Amino acid sequence: MAQQLVGPGTRVTLHFSLALADGRTVDSTFEGDPASFEFGDGNLPENFEALLVGLEAGARQSFEVPPEKAFGQPNPNNVQSFRKDQFAADLALEPGVVISFADARKTELPGIIKAVEGDTVIVDFNHPLAGETLRFDVAVLEVQPVE
Repeated sequence: MAQQLVGPGTRVTLHFSLALADGRTVDSTFEGDPASFEFGDGNLPENFEALLVGLEAGARQSFEVPPEKAFGQPNPNNVQSFRKDQFAADLALEPGVVISFADARKTELPGIIKAVEGDTVIVDFNHPLAGETLRFDVAVLEVQPVE
């Protein structure tokens, strides 16, 4: 009997790691529990999921993923300035702090403080990995049909 291949209608269990071009690991399951997802459920970005199509249990592969296929290029329009008094007085306004905002549809939108200049806080709403070429390593442990 042929092995089930990753694709629509499958549930996949795998280990993965995501690293920057310089080798720094961003995320990995190799030292812990594997990840499981149903193909197409949105838990894995579509372009990453597409790399797995056709793999079977036991497959181990590495992919170089350019920014356009990962989290895109940074968009300068996603960097916004706010007045300091628009934030709670007890909030630490320092570069690198992630703050949760709500967009017009009341959806949570994380922003990273890039700078505090006088009474102005500059917040970047780009994905933190925007502009990065990533290495995506996977070890497929199990592929099963979705019941």
